[in-house]
Amino acid sequence: MTTPRSGSALLVAEVFVLSRAAIAVVGAVLMLTKHLSFNQLVSQWDVVHFIDIARDGYTEQGSPAFFPGLPLLLRAGSAIGLNMPVAGVLVGLVCSGLAAAALYRLFGAPAACLWLLAPTAVFTVVGYSEAPFCAAAFWAWQRAGQNKWGQAAVLAGVACAFRITGLFLLAGLGVYVLLQKIGGRQKLARLALLLIPAAVLGAYAIYLHQVTGSWLAWWDAQQVGWWRSFATPWTSLLNTIQAGALDQWPGRPDVAWVFRAEIVSMVLGLVATSIALWRRQWAQATYVGSQVVAFGTSIWYMSVNRALLVWFPLWGIVGGRPKSIQGRVALGVAAGLSSAVMLVWAWLFFTGRWAS
Repeated sequence: MTTPRSGSALLVAEVFVLSRAAIAVVGAVLMLTKHLSFNQLVSQWDVVHFIDIARDGYTEQGSPAFFPGLPLLLRAGSAIGLNMPVAGVLVGLVCSGLAAAALYRLFGAPAACLWLLAPTAVFTVVGYSEAPFCAAAFWAWQRAGQNKWGQAAVLAGVACAFRITGLFLLAGLGVYVLLQKIGGRQKLARLALLLIPAAVLGAYAIYLHQVTGSWLAWWDAQQVGWWRSFATPWTSLLNTIQAGALDQWPGRPDVAWVFRAEIVSMVLGLVATSIALWRRQWAQATYVGSQVVAFGTSIWYMSVNRALLVWFPLWGIVGGRPKSIQGRVALGVAAGLSSAVMLVWAWLFFTGRWAS
């Protein structure tokens, strides 16, 4: 007879397999009906940028927007004979499994299962940086919770090699240390360990300066490639509402609907931050809230839908181990609805439609 813990771990493993298989079925159907090759199917949007960087380095004007962690993995895959789109899928599969395992340790099976069935889960099974970042960041937080700060710092450093989100992870971990009830010397020692992820971020900034001659190369790339610039929160919201109007995108209703989803994702980020503050989970509130502020002061909301994947406190909240029958039913309904949206989002991505 299995224990509840081993049984729930098996559930997470089953959802991992079934969710990845469901996305694969969407892809297989499109390959047959649209006559797409596997490489064409999975090489959409940012995957192309990561592959170009892995192959040619930071030669394009917008390429500094992408951190080097994933391109290095793709290049390593190529060195052992894998084509890069396949390497990206393998990285996504392995790392999404590791991330789900960390969420299971942090919050339990419901949170891990819901994350695996997230609406934008397709980005964790192709050559995007979300899965490797989540794998490293989630385990960094789990290790910090076990007072394994050396391991947490190294894992956070790995996360910082994949996304700018590592900066917010570093801020959250810093607050985590500062609020611990430990001696001053021990606190300083743990803060000193966080110089490891800070050094990774600094090393990338120095590298970009050497390549481009600018200390603002990452920000400049964001402006050139994605029209991101600072704006007031109300301007950002109004611009996103306008972008969500169907008449703004003749013949492309998918773009309008994805921008509408960005607003929903921002609301979820605000809710997660508010609940974390109410629970006095100051470090988690810092991690999510600082990202919400960054997204909310951009020219419009973009990529917030994918940011849901990296907001592990959100999954801890929505998958909060419901004890009542009503709570379990609600959790099941949420999982079903999210799964349906996940398949639609996979279709959007695989067909080259806007799927931010």
